[in-house]
Order: sequence, then structure tokens, then C-alpha cells
Amino acid sequence: MPGTVLLLAASPVGRGRLVDAAGVLPVLAAVAPAVLSGADTANVVELADPLEPQAVLTRLRAAAAAPGPLTVYLTGQLHLDRRQHRPHLALARTTAATVRYTALPWHWIREELRLRSAADTALVVDLHADAEAWKHITEHGLDCGPYTAVYGRVAPPARRGLAEPAYMKTVATLLRSGHRPPLGALHEQALGRIPEETRGNLLLAHAGGWTAPAAPAGPAVPLGAGPAGGVPGAAATGLPAPGSPVPGLSAPEPPAPWGPAADRSGDHFADRSSDPFGDRPGESPGRQPADPDPDPDPDPHAAISAAVRGGLHQEADGLAARYEEAAVRAHGAGSEQALHWREVRADLAMFAGDPVRSCRAWLAVAEARLAAGQPADAPAVEAAVDRAHHQWGRVEDPARARELGLALARLRLTVPGRRRGALENVQRQLGRLQAAP
Repeated sequence: MPGTVLLLAASPVGRGRLVDAAGVLPVLAAVAPAVLSGADTANVVELADPLEPQAVLTRLRAAAAAPGPLTVYLTGQLHLDRRQHRPHLALARTTAATVRYTALPWHWIREELRLRSAADTALVVDLHADAEAWKHITEHGLDCGPYTAVYGRVAPPARRGLAEPAYMKTVATLLRSGHRPPLGALHEQALGRIPEETRGNLLLAHAGGWTAPAAPAGPAVPLGAGPAGGVPGAAATGLPAPGSPVPGLSAPEPPAPWGPAADRSGDHFADRSSDPFGDRPGESPGRQPADPDPDPDPDPHAAISAAVRGGLHQEADGLAARYEEAAVRAHGAGSEQALHWREVRADLAMFAGDPVRSCRAWLAVAEARLAAGQPADAPAVEAAVDRAHHQWGRVEDPARARELGLALARLRLTVPGRRRGALENVQRQLGRLQAAP
């Protein structure tokens, strides 16, 4: 099966540029597509200094939905937005004051890849962080999702001058030999060639995807540094976030636009390609759903994934329901463990083609998080409401659409989300539904 490769190099134009990101693209472009991908054949998409985060999101979403292996080679710089202090990948128009609006939120990358498997999904990154982002990442790590293999480095800001993407250029040079070794070996070979350039960097080499907090600058910091060594499943902070329920599944067709399917004509929200939310739950680093059974399967998600692939949707939901019940007994209905399995079941309803059940489940997750004391602008809360909104857009029965729309409108009063006009969209569509015979 052909693979997909996304070459993304981005950095701001002007004084805010920390690294000559686009300078690596000619070297990568000289590598044969099959070598870049590790597959027999591959489709390559190149993005050089893109201007708009939605344009990058559209390309990333298409790549994530493609069958076969996916490798994303990403070179650029990280900044924090001033409001929520979340990492963003700077794009060409990004300035310190406009990060929130002109840069690509890092968790968008994580969430677009969240339904794929680490066996066929990899991020190779060469990132430079400004001072604020570097402090945040060394303290909290960089959440790349639990089911994406990640290799590369994050470098602190250069003391003077423009930094070079030395790691990515070295990777590209190694690949020009015509052979792509396993990514872990490729990563080690690249680091062996540039020990001075990576001194004091946060080095990423992880099949799960969450990077451990770095130790203070000094020798290069391997991924195993920090609490619990950054090992998936370790009982420490900074592990995969909620909203990553079913590994091993490629993303389904994009969810329908906001507004009930029964009547969405003439609504500008119907353009999904420009929707900055996508179908993404929010990030919430620092939490991992624990397996609720005392002697669970090594990965219960794998069994669920296999059932979905086989069209056994009822069996998949039944298995997830068992884990949810066990989590409730062990940790309580409002625990992160129980909420994780409710999110799994919401996604399973989407895969089963039941938007009513999926919408209802996401509404319940949002209400449970609010009841547990999470703030209305918490990423996981916003994400649950956004996903409920998108699933509402697939409801074709007018009566069900009215029922769920009323509940969604009440919730949108509390959780308006990041995009302006969400509440107005619900109210407008509800008005059309209520006016219909």
C-alpha cells in the first residue's frame, strides 16, 4: 500500500524567525519518496512557510485520513499563545502578539493523528522554541499523542543569529543513501553526527509520543529523562491526554458541518475545510486513563480497534462499556479513567454511524467535566462540546435534532468555545428546525 509523506517547514517572516526552516526542504526533496516513507511507493506533499493554520490543517487532515503509512517531517519553531499558554507552531505571519490566531496549535497535530496507529504513523521533528515555549516544554513536556511515534529534537533559542535545522538536514542526508533504517536507528545515527548541535536539546525518541520533561540544559537530554522516564503507562504526570480512545484506526470521513443535517442550507459553517476545530478533542497533558481491571489485556484498545475494523460495532461498544463500568467502580463516575471510556464510546458511536448516540455521549462528557469542577475553557471541556456540535451536524431526524440542539444550545451558553459564532449557529439552526412543519 502506498505511503504518505508530509514535508512541513514553517517559520515567521521577519524579526521573529528563530530558524531557517524552509532551508531543509531542498535536501528532503532530493530523497526518493519511497525512502522518505519507508513504503514501496509514496505520495509526498510539501508545505513551505505556509501562511494560514487552516491550510496546514486541511493538508494534515487529508494526510491522516490516507490509508497506508504516514510520516510527517516537521521543521519549525514553537511559541506559546498568551491566553492559554499552549504550544503553537509558528507560521509565516506569526508574531509574538498574534500566536493564537496565526500559528498552528500543536494539539491540532496531535488530534488529527490520534485515530491512527503508532505502527504506521511517525513524526520526525526539528523544532526550536522561544524562551517561554522552551520553559513550558522542559517543565511539562510536548504532547504528541499516545499513538504516534516521534523522533527528533526540540532546541532552546539560539544565543545569537539564525539557527540551522541541523537535525533534519542530517536525517535527509542519511536518507539520500537510498535506505531508510528503522526510525529509532535513523535518529541515533543523526544524533551521532551532530553531538555539539544537539547538546542541551530535548531529544525525542518514543513510540508512544509523549515527551518527558527535560532536565536543565547541559548534555543532550534523552527522552527517558524526567519523572517516570517518560515511559507510557508509568504512574506519573505528563502522560497521554483524554480523547485518544481507539488506536489503530485511520480517521473516517470528515464529520459533517455544524447544524443538523435536516436543514443546514445556506450556512457558512457548512464549509468544513475552513473549520479550525476539525473533529478534535482538546489537549489536557498530565493525565492518562488507567486500565480499570486488575488484570486487563495489554491494550484493551487494540481489541476494540479490531472489532471496529471487523464491523462488530456492538461488540466494541460492549467491551468499552465493561471498562467504563469497572472504572466507575474503581475511581468514581467523574474520574478521568471513567471519562476516558465515555469518550471512547462516543467515538465508537461515530464509527458505527450513530450521530445521535455520539452527540448525546459527548454532551454528557462535557457536562460531567463541568460538574467535576473543570473550567468552561478547559481544552477537554471545549473539545467535548465541539465534538457534540459536529455530531449534531449529522443528525437527520428533525425531532432528535431539535432535542439535542436545545441541550447543545444550553451548553454553548456556558462553553462558547474558541470559534466565534458557535452559539449563534446552534440558535439559527434550531430556529429553522422549529419553524419547519
